[in-house]
Amino acid sequence: MGNGGRSGLQQGKGNVDGVAATPTAASASYQYRCIECNQEAKELYRDYNHGVLKITICKSCQKPVDKYIEYDPVIILINAILCKAQAYRHILFNTQINIHGKLCIFCLLCEAYLRWWQLQDSNQNTAPDDLIRYAKEWDFYRMFAIAALEQTAYFIGIFTFLWVERPMMAKKKPNFILLLKALLLSSYGKLLLIPAVIWEHDYTSVCLKLIKVFVLTSNFQAIRVTLNINRKLSFLAVLSGLLLESIMVYFFQSMEWDVGSDYAIFKSQDF
Repeated sequence: MGNGGRSGLQQGKGNVDGVAATPTAASASYQYRCIECNQEAKELYRDYNHGVLKITICKSCQKPVDKYIEYDPVIILINAILCKAQAYRHILFNTQINIHGKLCIFCLLCEAYLRWWQLQDSNQNTAPDDLIRYAKEWDFYRMFAIAALEQTAYFIGIFTFLWVERPMMAKKKPNFILLLKALLLSSYGKLLLIPAVIWEHDYTSVCLKLIKVFVLTSNFQAIRVTLNINRKLSFLAVLSGLLLESIMVYFFQSMEWDVGSDYAIFKSQDF
């Protein structure tokens, strides 16, 4: 497991299955977290001769700082799907993942496609072909913009609540940049929107609602793990985001700019 190191003891040179390289003794910064107790750690493992690695033991809970560095990525993904706090800490604190922006755009495209598909399925247009193609293309861009605005409102609601309640949280100043990345990563459940539409059946509306619940649950866990706060504050933060998002949805619907803005509320159609 891992690459062969230089002669003598090393503090985690190189990467192990995508795990962030552990710093040397010269850089005594605490940039990692124990996945069990959330205590800061200097290193995840030590690399001996011939690639022999020894996982660092947490000084606080006396458990391995990050057992997932030995796990297959599929196992880590399954644990993340199960919303285990340890898996979230591993992904958010102890790995180098820089797909937040790309994942956000792709999720918005999935949501925009679903709304666009609903809109086209409900519209009966007798205009010439060129006008139809232009209108359909514009509708997709409009759905994408609306989905982006609603997600922005959701995040603003969360950040506003956490900013107001920051004295009740940890003694350290909350890292809202890290929280934003965590929220973007934990929204990966939206990728399931496309399969739910492609494999359409009588229970499509139920599937979409379950996807919405899964995304909210993942966001809840991401907030709790990132800021190390209790479940009550995390739940209220998600609720605040949903409230502001609902206000935005109501605004768009009152302006007749959107069709069923919340993808959890699926229009009753004959499939």
